[in-house]
Amino acid sequence: MRRNFWIGLVLILAIIGIGAYVSLPRTTSFLKHPTIVNQGLDLQGGVELKYQLDLSKTAIADQAQAITSTQQVIERRVNSTGVSEPVIQPIKLGNDQAILVDLPGLKDVNQAISLIGQTAQLEFKTLDPASTSDNIKWVDTQLTGKQLSKSSVTFDQNTNAPQISLEFNSDGAKLFSDITGANVGKPVAIFLDNTILSSPNVNEAITGGKAVITGQFTVQEATNIANLLNSGALDVPISLVEQRTVGATLGEDSVKMSLVAGVIGLGLVMLFMIINYRLAGFVAVLALMGYSVITIAIFKWIPVTLTLAGIAGFILSIGMAVDANILIFERMREELRRGRDLKIAMEEGFKRAWPSVRDSNVATLITCAVLYFNTTGLVRGFALTLAIGVIVSLFSSITTSRELLRLFAIGKFGQKYLAKV
Repeated sequence: MRRNFWIGLVLILAIIGIGAYVSLPRTTSFLKHPTIVNQGLDLQGGVELKYQLDLSKTAIADQAQAITSTQQVIERRVNSTGVSEPVIQPIKLGNDQAILVDLPGLKDVNQAISLIGQTAQLEFKTLDPASTSDNIKWVDTQLTGKQLSKSSVTFDQNTNAPQISLEFNSDGAKLFSDITGANVGKPVAIFLDNTILSSPNVNEAITGGKAVITGQFTVQEATNIANLLNSGALDVPISLVEQRTVGATLGEDSVKMSLVAGVIGLGLVMLFMIINYRLAGFVAVLALMGYSVITIAIFKWIPVTLTLAGIAGFILSIGMAVDANILIFERMREELRRGRDLKIAMEEGFKRAWPSVRDSNVATLITCAVLYFNTTGLVRGFALTLAIGVIVSLFSSITTSRELLRLFAIGKFGQKYLAKV
């Protein structure tokens, strides 16, 4: 038993040590920017966009798939901008379907709006035989962005001008070969969202399944078009109906105020535990510190994007971790009043308190699951951080506290003051 105790204690301390190593910041910038996990929009600042979906021409049976597909396309477009930890999710705006796009830390708002909102419908068209120099008409072909495998920015070997290279799948390659073969000496126009990008003359049939869009592009314009084509076309039209900008200063102030509130609350809880339960309360404080670093380490490892609601969930879980210790210590008091030996009272306290601790935490986890899978945005973040905190608190209150109490109970000093719990 003694050997198992020391092995368990070493493992617990090792876990806490690893948690501290992962969670603690390693730069002095923490003093100016006090954050050690990914920040959400309300903390870091950035832009929140709401896009309404036009499902009027989509069959009811296909609307769910259209919403999912549109969300995925927007995600690919946003990811191409390099925004860290974006949040893209479907929401309801009254009776209408919409997509919420949170872009933390975004600087070029106009670029993101332009990139997200474009339909990105790529089409290849040939010249109508009835066209004249004054009235040019284009005829649709079956070659569109649906047959596109890849788009990238390249540079003309002669002029070094940026251009957009296209690679088609097998069906697109055959279709492109047929189109260019039938229009040698004639132009084939490339349209994006009904706007012509270029209309080069065909010198010979192109059989390699590759094409190049040339024009007066800047590198950024060519990159944006390539990103649009790679992300695919939107299944349904979208329109920007709401834009909200959160300043970085507001976010930084929110972090600082949340940290101050958390530290004050944690300090008061620790003071209460020590005053009310003495040495046992001090043990609970040590376990609580271990709980905090392990939880933050998990936030960084997953990683969790922390919002103000998420911070609230974390602080609430701290209270629940202490609540478990209170149940255990009160059980210990009852056993000591009955004249039980200290070590027996400790073990009985944990044993008898466990069902209550387990049931209350399971009830909380069920609530967290309901919130997480049936809500979006801030409420979902609150549920996630609370659930993680509750799970870690079970380890902290039952395992860490028990091993530390056993450690203190070895010596006469610990036995004397633990008996006064």
